[in-house]
Parts: sequence; structure tokens; C-alpha cells
Amino acid sequence: MRILSVVTLVSPTGEYGGPVRVAVNQARALREQGHEVTIAGAARGFDGPLPAELDGVPAALFPARTVLPGVGFAGLAAPRLRSWIATAAREADVVHVHLARDLVTLPAARAVQAAGVPLVVQTHGMIDPSGNPLARPLDALWTKPVLRKAAAVLFLTPVENEGLRAVAGDSLRLVPLGNGVPASRARNDDDGLEVLYLARLAPRKRPELFVAAAERVAPRFPEVRFRLVGPDEGRGDEVNRLIGSATADVRWEGPIDPASTDDRMARASVYVLPAVDEPYPMSVLEAMAAGVPVIVTDTCGLAPAVSESGSGIVVDAGLDALTAAITTLLDDPALRRRMGETARRTAEERFSMPAIARDLLAVYRRAAGGEAAGAAPADVPRPLP
Repeated sequence: MRILSVVTLVSPTGEYGGPVRVAVNQARALREQGHEVTIAGAARGFDGPLPAELDGVPAALFPARTVLPGVGFAGLAAPRLRSWIATAAREADVVHVHLARDLVTLPAARAVQAAGVPLVVQTHGMIDPSGNPLARPLDALWTKPVLRKAAAVLFLTPVENEGLRAVAGDSLRLVPLGNGVPASRARNDDDGLEVLYLARLAPRKRPELFVAAAERVAPRFPEVRFRLVGPDEGRGDEVNRLIGSATADVRWEGPIDPASTDDRMARASVYVLPAVDEPYPMSVLEAMAAGVPVIVTDTCGLAPAVSESGSGIVVDAGLDALTAAITTLLDDPALRRRMGETARRTAEERFSMPAIARDLLAVYRRAAGGEAAGAAPADVPRPLP
């Protein structure tokens, strides 16, 4: 099949996070099965010409423009992308838009629908009921028509399913699809003990709680290093302030190229994501694939899989619980090793990219054939694990 995948923003620091990683992982898996895939989107932050490929996947990237200051990624646009996609979409069997309330993916999706090309959208938990005054007119103009006319709307969790219905009604062609993760290199046991936070420094992800937990744990484990890796998205100043007065060996390394995530994860002993209401974090899957035990909160969409499989520890949102979980894993090498091995095996068995590619192709083929995704024959993706 010929597939066009559209994302909001590509940058050398991976500032847009999981949705781009998901799109790249999907594209690579589909290409390995012999399909033609191109990733299109807005881009910024590169020196020189924009890249023509992402992790070996052909890319058509266009300069990002901030047209609504002060609203983050929602204010980005890529005017050249919309004009390009109106023509390029006609060469595809299906277009997969990783949709958010922004001025990149919504206009692109509408252009695809106007061209009469089958459209599959995936929202990554980014579209739900919102009190933002900009959401109502944007939803009326673009979000609701895009969702209602899409051949399939892919969702991660029951919470996202409910949110999408609340935004656009019960007639959506909703299909469950989890995120997958490529096979990873094994953790390097010679790297010493490290507790890692690898994610954007955003309010919902609560990086400051990671620093606070490090300060509590460090007196008992002075040899352990605590590291934060990721771009700033509003909490960088607070993290730097806390680090400045910390006695623990804690540092913020800044952002890294998304292609380096695998190598960076492999240097960690424990992965911690204190985020609340995180739908389906790719960083947790990437840590599991590297054989690193994970600590997540009970509102994380992957908490059931982590708990049921024994791939790590699920905690409540408080600092005490987070500190206790980190202490438990640092204090028990056998438990840490066992959970890491389980995490790696769970990633291979339940979140493999070949399985995700198979499920995606079932959706694509039905969309290209004009079938309704809600009909749910045998080849529709199975429920989330």
C-alpha cells in the first residue's frame, strides 16, 4: 500500500514527543513489510535544509510558523504543507493523520477529505473535552467534521474513547490501537546505578517531583545518579531551581535527538515517569523494551500493563509513594533485575511493532475499500492489553 502519515512537528530535539515517535515506528514497521510510507509535517530547529528522511523513512517536511502566539503547539501552522498535501494525498491509498487541535494537522486532514482520499486519524489522547475558549470554534470548524468523516478514529484507552465521543458524538468509527515499540538493545549493567526521567519537562509530567524524590533517596544511595533528559515545556526554570539547591547527584541533561532514545534508556537502572493522566507514554514502552523496570502513577494509561505483568511499580500521585518505589528498586538488585527482564519480555510479547503494523494494515485496507471501521470483522485490531 501507499501510505502518507502526517504529524504536527518534527524537530531535532523531539520536542513534540510521543506522537512523532509513534508515527516513525509505525512507518518503519510498515516499510519492513514492503509498503510505501512517507511522513509529512511541519518542522523547525534544524540547521540547513530540512531532512528528507526520519530514521530511514522518506519525509516531506515544511517550515513551521507560529501564527497564534502563546498557545504552544496549537498555534503552529505549515501553509506549504496544506497546499502540498492536497495534491500528494491523491497518490496515496490512505492518509494517516496524527491529529491534534492545531493548525497543522486539522487543515491537512480537511484537505485529505476534500480530495476524497480515505482518512485514518489517531489522536494520542490529545483531543478531549476542553474549556479553552479557542476549542469551541476550532471544533465546530474542523475537529468535529474531521472526526465524523474519518474512515477510522484510532484510540488508545477507554478514557480517550469517551473523550472523543464527548467531543464529536457517538457516530465515530472508533477502533482501538495501542502503541508499539521496536526491539531495543539490552541494558548495560556496567553503567552503574542511574534513575532516569526521559520526557518533556511539562507540568503534567511533573519533573519537579522527580527532583524532590531524588533529594529524599540520595542520602541512602549516595552512589546513584539521577538524570532528567528532555526539552523544556514550562517546568525547566523550576527544575533548575530545585537542582541548584539539591545535595543529590541530580542533573538535567537537556533534550536529545529522538533517534538516541534507545541508547540513553539502555544506560538507566530505573525509569521514572511521575506524570498524571498520561494516556500511553512511549517513553515507558521504550524503557521496558530496554529491560529497565519502570515506575508510573496509577493514572497512566499503561499502569494496568505494568502492574499485571510485573514490569515495575505503580504508585499514587504523591511524593511519599514515589520515593518508596525508587527506594525499593534501588535496595533490591534481584527485584530490579527480575522486573527489568519481565519488562523486556512484556514489550516483545504485547507491544511489538510487527503486531501493530498488522493491525494498522487491517484498518487501512478496510478504509481503502470503503468499509466502515466500526463493523468489527475478525481482522479489526483486538482490544488493548
